[in-house]
Amino acid sequence: MSLRVIFMGTPEFSVPTLRAIAEAGHEIAAVYTQPPRAAGRRGLELTPSPVQREAERLGIETHTPTSLKGEAEQAAFRALQADIAVVVAYGLLLPGAVLEAPRLGCINGHASLLPRWRGAAPIQRAIMSGDTETGMMVMRMEAGLDTGPVGMVEKCAIEPDMTAGDLHDRLMGVGAALIVEALTRLERNTLTFARQAVDGVTYAKKIDKSETRVDWTRPAVEVHNHIRGLSPFPGAWSETEIGGRMERLKLLRSTLSQGLSPSQDLGESGGILDDRLTVACGAGAVRLVEVQRAGGKPAAVQEFLRGAKIEKGMKFS
Repeated sequence: MSLRVIFMGTPEFSVPTLRAIAEAGHEIAAVYTQPPRAAGRRGLELTPSPVQREAERLGIETHTPTSLKGEAEQAAFRALQADIAVVVAYGLLLPGAVLEAPRLGCINGHASLLPRWRGAAPIQRAIMSGDTETGMMVMRMEAGLDTGPVGMVEKCAIEPDMTAGDLHDRLMGVGAALIVEALTRLERNTLTFARQAVDGVTYAKKIDKSETRVDWTRPAVEVHNHIRGLSPFPGAWSETEIGGRMERLKLLRSTLSQGLSPSQDLGESGGILDDRLTVACGAGAVRLVEVQRAGGKPAAVQEFLRGAKIEKGMKFS
């Protein structure tokens, strides 16, 4: 026996789950994804979402509405007569009429340990806050923002130098397997849901560009978490002098500098302490590991320094 599924997702994070549901033998009645967006160097080309491209590859009917609030869209959704809707990073609000349309309702694969980090950017916020653990949860959706009861959990350690990109890639595989297992349990009527805890609620608001500049006056551990939490997108950045002019540098990977006391006076915050791009912070220091110049490709610091003369005593600002 298989379930008739509507899949709703948009970014690359959602693709492994769509693929896994198809490979598990479930009937995918339709895929919903956000409309193609302008892309390309001039922003003139309309580019379909990663989920739309995968759905077309699989030969699945695809819908790209700008909203699900209209009666016509809701009627079309109901007409699919799905058993269940699976939502993974879709990005559009699901009205009550949509949530109630499938026979078994709608389930969501969410990348946090709810109720911590409800909302748009749970992976980035977990790392930026210094969390050492996160995970994937399968939640029954309801009207509130990520407030529904939880049916399954898979925890994942956040390693000390792990970036948001690293964690994203790990969790999307974990999430795909978890959703398939949840569908199997729904088929067998063995999946139970429990209300989320009342305590410990936090919100993972969308990353704003105003947050991306590095503040070197903060302690090293906070600077390190900031850098890795925003890598690879949108990317933390700072400015330094390269070739006689100030240049913005995107900071993609770092590590805490070892052998330095957090209280040790390292001089002015942002000061470059050696030829390996170790940078003084408000307390302690971080060593930059991977950077990217404007218009360039990500590069290991050793490679970057072969083409950019940055020396001890110079400064990031």
